[in-house]
Amino acid sequence: MRRNNSYWLWIIGLVTILACSQKPDDFREFLEGQEVKYPGVINKTFVRPGNLRVGIGWSPSPDPSVTKYRIYWNNRLDSVEVAATSHNPSDTIYTVIGNLQEYTYTFFVYSFDAKGNRSIPTEIQNARVFGNTYRQSLMNRPINLVEPYKLLNDEGSQITLNFLQPDTTNMITYVRYTNLSNVLKEVAVLPQTNSVTLNDFKYGTKVAYQSYYKPVGNSLDTFSVSLVDTFPRIEFGIVKCDKGMFSIANLPNDVQPYEGQTSVARLWDGSVGPQGYPDIFHSNGDKQLPHHFTMDMGKAYDSLRNVEVTGRNCCHNPTEYEIWGIADITNAATTLAGNDPGWKAEALSKGWVLLKEVTRSDDGVGPYMVDFGTNTPKIRYIRLRVKKVASNESSYSNLSELTFGYKK
Repeated sequence: MRRNNSYWLWIIGLVTILACSQKPDDFREFLEGQEVKYPGVINKTFVRPGNLRVGIGWSPSPDPSVTKYRIYWNNRLDSVEVAATSHNPSDTIYTVIGNLQEYTYTFFVYSFDAKGNRSIPTEIQNARVFGNTYRQSLMNRPINLVEPYKLLNDEGSQITLNFLQPDTTNMITYVRYTNLSNVLKEVAVLPQTNSVTLNDFKYGTKVAYQSYYKPVGNSLDTFSVSLVDTFPRIEFGIVKCDKGMFSIANLPNDVQPYEGQTSVARLWDGSVGPQGYPDIFHSNGDKQLPHHFTMDMGKAYDSLRNVEVTGRNCCHNPTEYEIWGIADITNAATTLAGNDPGWKAEALSKGWVLLKEVTRSDDGVGPYMVDFGTNTPKIRYIRLRVKKVASNESSYSNLSELTFGYKK
């Protein structure tokens, strides 16, 4: 047994001696005498997505032997070379790769020295490239549909456009409009601003808007929404007729006031709410119902829309009446009394238009809106024919105010 142990110890010692006699660089015979060198790798990579392109940056390798970098993608079928302009890790090497597809890429960056040795790769994952699919998903910033705009003057040249809060990726919205000189203008609305005022808008023209977005904060490119949207038609709503232009138009058989201070002119003195005597129109009682009076609005309106009728604070308020209109009273005077059965036919034959027949179920005191519809002809003169009052009185009628509105 001792002999056998000695034999194996001798064999092990011989192998150890032979192994120790091998030189450290004997492997070079397999590399043609050249030592494998790996240039230093890059650090702190970052990506900036863009429109069919991407920006890639990194902190350069501190290895002074590095002369260039090469970026590979598409299973290393595509690549781009970037010069090593610095070896200071606090600097940045940056390049933009274009002609890409809308896709999420993985890039591999290698460092190279002058002899062509390359480093181990640095992998950059999830490098997003945006394109038309992303653009098609974008929508223009929403407008405030409750009040999309507000007209600020009678000419319609000053308007405020109202938006809602945009998406967080919205960068800007451009509003395009025609100004008073027929020049197309553009103004910007920033995300933190919900309205913009135009002071030179040409009333009756369109206002368009288009929003721009960045998919991420450091994106190379800003994407516009594919479609340009248009604000709802900008027009005045119902505008009050100018009472300063109103006057009495006495025609045959018109009812007269109870006394001078209760004339028809009280109906456009600007009072608000039901008034008491004498701040009212009060008929004198010498004409039986139905009776009528006539007024001149001072100019013809081709879009008269409504009238608010406010009664007296107590009594004789009309509950059944007709509102008539005409553009010109030349040869329009009726000869029959208002309570004559033939009066209506005569009025129609003279060119008067029956704008509305009104029947109220209340006491006629509170303000009451009468809608004329949207197809009214041109109207300047108004005739109100009272048929019944709340008190059932047969000859008196009282009113506080008439306020007419038109579509501007």
